[in-house]
Amino acid sequence: MFRRFLLLVSLLMIASTALAEENTASSDGVKNVTKFEEIVVTATRTAKEAASAPGNVKIVTKKDLKRKNVQTVDSALNALPGVFDRRVNMMDTLSSVSLGGIPGQNRTLILQDGVPLNSAYTGDVSLTGMSTGNVEQIEVVQGPFSSLYGGYAMGGVVNILTKMPDKREFIVQSGYGTSWHRGESLDDLQKYYLSYGDRPTDKLRLFLSYGYKSTNGYAKDMVVASSKPTAGITGWDYTSTNQRATRYLIGDKGDNTWWDDNLNIKVGYDFSNVSKLRTSVMRTRYRYNYDDPHTYLRNAAGNPVYSYGSVRESSFTSGSGMTETMLYSINYETEIGIAKTKLSLALNDQAKNWYTTPNTSSPYATLSGLNGKVSSSPNQNYYADLQATIPLLGRHLLTVGASYRAGRSNTEEHNLTYYKDEDSKTGLTYNSGGKDTTYSIFVQDEISLLPNLTAYVGFREDWWKTFDGYANQFGTGAFANTYDSRSDSSFSPKASLVYKPLEATTLRASAGQAFRAPTMYELYRTWVSSTGVTYSGNPGLSPEKVTSWDAGWTQGLWKGATFSATYFENYLKDLIYRKTVSATQSDYINAGKAESKGVMLEIEQRIGKELKLFGNFTYTDARIKENNAKPTTVDKRLTYQPERMLNAGAELELGSFFASVVGRYVSKRFTDDENKDIVDGVPGSYDSFVTADAKIGYKIGRHATASFSVNNIADERHYESYESPGRLWLAEVELKF
Repeated sequence: MFRRFLLLVSLLMIASTALAEENTASSDGVKNVTKFEEIVVTATRTAKEAASAPGNVKIVTKKDLKRKNVQTVDSALNALPGVFDRRVNMMDTLSSVSLGGIPGQNRTLILQDGVPLNSAYTGDVSLTGMSTGNVEQIEVVQGPFSSLYGGYAMGGVVNILTKMPDKREFIVQSGYGTSWHRGESLDDLQKYYLSYGDRPTDKLRLFLSYGYKSTNGYAKDMVVASSKPTAGITGWDYTSTNQRATRYLIGDKGDNTWWDDNLNIKVGYDFSNVSKLRTSVMRTRYRYNYDDPHTYLRNAAGNPVYSYGSVRESSFTSGSGMTETMLYSINYETEIGIAKTKLSLALNDQAKNWYTTPNTSSPYATLSGLNGKVSSSPNQNYYADLQATIPLLGRHLLTVGASYRAGRSNTEEHNLTYYKDEDSKTGLTYNSGGKDTTYSIFVQDEISLLPNLTAYVGFREDWWKTFDGYANQFGTGAFANTYDSRSDSSFSPKASLVYKPLEATTLRASAGQAFRAPTMYELYRTWVSSTGVTYSGNPGLSPEKVTSWDAGWTQGLWKGATFSATYFENYLKDLIYRKTVSATQSDYINAGKAESKGVMLEIEQRIGKELKLFGNFTYTDARIKENNAKPTTVDKRLTYQPERMLNAGAELELGSFFASVVGRYVSKRFTDDENKDIVDGVPGSYDSFVTADAKIGYKIGRHATASFSVNNIADERHYESYESPGRLWLAEVELKF
């Protein structure tokens, strides 16, 4: 499969060379190099041309979002080198973005207009409900960026910049799609988006949008039994665990239905050319459910069978869940003398964050919906950031600032008399929670050493504290724990050099340190899965740290062609990860040391303004190197981190017609810290896969655009714990006035 995909990349590159051959040199024999003056702010906290920014910087524009088959904000990053998005389908809450060979969403900082989106509870970010129509540009900067941004920025930073209109604009979008073969993908997918932007005066700007998606889903959650169906029962099939233990496939838990929506309100006021105020309120919601389960079992009379031996009706049941997040932000920027200053205030309030599970022990759940549990974990993050950028002595650009973050979370579990109704609560069975704060100062100096050589030197000091931690179990196995406050600090330096010896050549090198404090989930949360595995928090966890360096080379080739290569190394200390204690117990611990090393290669060919061909390859060797708590994990691969990723694609725009196709290869990932999960193609495995998506569209006059997309063109099926969706088509229409 990997070889076939490698052949595809090779063919694309050969084709690009042939098509561009006539443009390899200008009349004076000097190679022409296409210049792209893309501006980024994330890499340095100041506006900078991407070609001159430190670190590995990639940009996804709103034009990219239109041309490609992109249905979610995070999936827009799939084709970038060094980026791994763990998403099964466009309505999946398990999506997470990791960068630069450092696994885990909570080790990647996600920003919206400079405001952190990582939750106070887990550090994760769900981008499922965010509307791609609101996005102006996405900036991805890989490498340790705690020197500028603090915790979570170990692997890098993703900054989602949203629209602010310059003129009146009204957009209406609608789409419908479904699986190619009914029941194998997101059946009856519906999409709606409406936005209104205006600039009624030179000073005032307004933007309002609403987006909605829903689907009847497909059956992705298989029912697997450890005991063989008794004599006379048919319809089952052999399968196994991802560690080769024999199991029996007996059904599925029903079609996984979804809806999500996004409401966004932005108001901007320009007091002058240098003083600007931006306020924003965004509400994002999603909810999932399961319809009636399916048993594959039949008795001798042909009737469905839902129970035998240790298998009960509860084996076929599944719960529901919902998240509602409100993001409030205020941003003000002005100039005070020669200093450009910015002040940001924000509240990330996940007021609803619950899921229900049916009981798989006495009193057992039934198909009619009796007996379950609801777990609710609301959480909030308060955020303030002040920075000033000051030019000094004609060669320095000094950025200084301070940040404050305060988080809190609380988890409660209640019994349910009806697991399909989250409001049918009875007694409280468990609660846990805590608070944390982080105070920070940061400094960065951009030094122009030579006209073609720039140095960046900076550091950040963070003071972290967790307090008011508790965990209580009521009823059977009761306990009541409170935890002492704990604190730590982290010094995060970073230095970078950017050198342009030739117009077509850029060399970069960076080294730095980053840290991440444990989240409330990792510290205090203990829970039991539907399969009987206990996942325990650890209030004694220490912050994890990484020391990283990378070196990169970007080279213009012939006209419209560029090549880049980046080598990176990450040395992690006190890595927080799940230790598999037994088949029924998994605990968070600090592993002694871990390393990830790798290379990213990328080539791109642009032929005029009409055609773009690209391909990239990422290799990452990420392993535990020292772990006294569990020596058997030493030299094993880090969980959820693919070793190889390969992307290739083409984008075409001819007049009113546009089209794109993008292919993606991802190698196998392990979920067991000893890498024992070696079996592919079974529930619970994380298989290697090749998939490709395509989109064609046509602009109808000045105001309308129609498009047709296909996800998973080859109908490739694999497991990402759950079974992935099959081929899906989607037709969309946009009206713009």
